[in-house]
Amino acid sequence: MTGIALLTVPTTDPGDTRPFDILAENGHSADDLVSVIGKTEGNGCVNDFSRTLAAAIWEPRIPASAVTVFSGGTEGVLSPHVNLFVRDDRRHAGFDRGLVAAARRSRVLEPVEIGREAQVDTVAETVGKLLAELGVTPADVHLVLVKCPLLTSDTIAALHAAGAVPVATDTYASMGHSRAASSLGIAVALGECDRETALRALAGDADVWSARASASSGAELDDCHILVVAESPTAANPLRAVHGHMADAIDLAAVQQLLSQVADAGGTVRQIFAKAEADPQGAIRGFRHTMLTDSDINATRHARGAVGGLLAALKGDGAVYVSGGAEHQGPPGGGSITVIYELPDPERTGA
Repeated sequence: MTGIALLTVPTTDPGDTRPFDILAENGHSADDLVSVIGKTEGNGCVNDFSRTLAAAIWEPRIPASAVTVFSGGTEGVLSPHVNLFVRDDRRHAGFDRGLVAAARRSRVLEPVEIGREAQVDTVAETVGKLLAELGVTPADVHLVLVKCPLLTSDTIAALHAAGAVPVATDTYASMGHSRAASSLGIAVALGECDRETALRALAGDADVWSARASASSGAELDDCHILVVAESPTAANPLRAVHGHMADAIDLAAVQQLLSQVADAGGTVRQIFAKAEADPQGAIRGFRHTMLTDSDINATRHARGAVGGLLAALKGDGAVYVSGGAEHQGPPGGGSITVIYELPDPERTGA
């Protein structure tokens, strides 16, 4: 069983290696890493080289069993950082359960499979293996993070040359299709919908979604990097999590409801993982927004900035993981949200 610790470390740039020093200062090494989940300061789009640089720095230095997930875009008050999920199997006195995590890479996806049925099945299968590895049920899971591939100009041209049809002929559009397929694969694995429903949703039903899925896509990989975070009685640590969804980008009440659960448990927020998107109807609560009609700044950047500001104010700092593009990750225009928190030491509180 892989009990975990979580370290959130600010970074000065995508190539910053100081987090390795922070690991050592906290009694861990790179060999203990289960996953590195980071926010980098690029544009979050197809040509975001900040993700590629961060991956190039981390990938050679982590165990083969670990995965990286780098999400580009730290608009507004969002601050570049990495979240280090660290293997920590110590049994903390006074705790009878805790958070566990496991990570895997899926098989390599062929370009023609991206955004399609094969990707749904591949992600669902990989998540299922991770649940079995952790010995948890879907009800125990609070978060599934996926980094998935996209189509580049070269892969689109190669598909056309081979007489195949890509899921999209626009590289940016392929990001959304890939996120959608990954998120629906998560929903299938967690029992939030069946496979047939997921495949119908892939064809256009936006009302099928997971409140525990967080998917981002990039050109820096050709497989899916997947992390599952769950709660289990086989671990004994102070970390816990709650999850839910925002109905729209200004759904303060939904976040406050989760934070109230944390406060009621006497916990301290350690990190918030959220998805954000511009409402596809072009309005939020009856008021028109311009995120989808701005020719200068992509809608995902607007959405990250808006939701990032709301969550940073509630958490108290800008090192919040907000990822843009929430296809099937929460309701349309909203997004999934998971809060990881830490309980106080029972021996110090007298509990």
